[in-house]
Amino acid sequence: MANFDLMRRLALEEGGKILLLVMDGLGGLPREAGGPTELEAAHTPNLDRLAREGSVGLSIPVARGIAPGSGPAHLALFGYDPLVYEIGRGVLEATGIGLEVRPGDVAIRGNFCTVDENGLITDRRAGRISTEEGAKRVALLKDIQIPGVQISIEIAKEYRFAMVLHGEGLHGAIADTDPQQTGVAPLPARALEPAAEKTAALVNQWLEEARKRLKGQEPANMCTLRGFAMEPGLPKYRDVYKLKAACVAVYPMYKGVASLVGMDVIETTAHDTTQDQFNKVAQIWDQYDFVFCHIKYTDSRGEDGDFDAKVKVIEGVDAALPTLLDLKPDVLIVTGDHSTPATYRAHSWHPVPTLLWAPATHMPDRAQAFGERECMVGALGQFPATDLMPLALAHARRLQKFGA
Repeated sequence: MANFDLMRRLALEEGGKILLLVMDGLGGLPREAGGPTELEAAHTPNLDRLAREGSVGLSIPVARGIAPGSGPAHLALFGYDPLVYEIGRGVLEATGIGLEVRPGDVAIRGNFCTVDENGLITDRRAGRISTEEGAKRVALLKDIQIPGVQISIEIAKEYRFAMVLHGEGLHGAIADTDPQQTGVAPLPARALEPAAEKTAALVNQWLEEARKRLKGQEPANMCTLRGFAMEPGLPKYRDVYKLKAACVAVYPMYKGVASLVGMDVIETTAHDTTQDQFNKVAQIWDQYDFVFCHIKYTDSRGEDGDFDAKVKVIEGVDAALPTLLDLKPDVLIVTGDHSTPATYRAHSWHPVPTLLWAPATHMPDRAQAFGERECMVGALGQFPATDLMPLALAHARRLQKFGA
């Protein structure tokens, strides 16, 4: 992983510019024995050219055999050992939509749900209501006041919202109130450690008031709370790597993890296409040393089990890629945070195809295309994803020599 003490000693204020393009859930599997993966099946002339001119390999997000969540997988790409630095989902969701999470605060991810006349859950996601409908429910909850705590709450996307508790003596060790099944009632907030008893009691007061206010608001007539967490105090990019860094992403969680490591989060909309995102990278390129650009729908289509749709997303990224290449980055890394094979319909443990293109500072390997099988024999080999940031800095000539 990136040794932060070493990085602080060796990182230089000046050097080349780095672009990290992450296609979420990029890695895949063949849908029939001997056939291509989604990446191999896609028509990707730009990525294939970069593979021929650069070096390829396979990254391991957490450890061999471990299927990672998106939060830890992105931390690894940013150089943070996800087994050392853990971020709760509530913090990621809250910071991703712009809520401030200070030391001592508790951040929570919420889902609107549907309950019947007996208070039993019939739909854990409230029929996947629109973001506009979700915002109307959040408006009903904004002025709930509980003695001893200040509460900030905002809509995230569709049926999801985030909230932050500000106050003295709060603790995030609280179990989710989502029972993860229908036909049962939402669970009460339950402290997992004695230090969280006070916070659990405050949360239960809030839930009771929320229940009253949401009554009659079908299909989103109740809510559950998940991912209770506190600000983790991560080392920042500017301090560790001497980089002024920015994030261009659409989904809140990826904005959240980028914000927590000290990146500026560039404004986007939920309707931004890949081309829209690349245009925004181009607009801010001159202002930053490092830009992280995140593409979500490779992962979504993999989770849908739609092999062909995932192929089309990859092809769409390739078609838009000239916008990024015109910026002439000194280092371009193309990878995923994890694999999401359409045949598996979930995050998997398979190593992730990775391409490093830095024409001024490295020698190409023998890869002829960007795909899993080519990456298996590429010069980068199989390596921990946490090694990517030191590699990027080195190829950007932003690391000084170690030792005499």
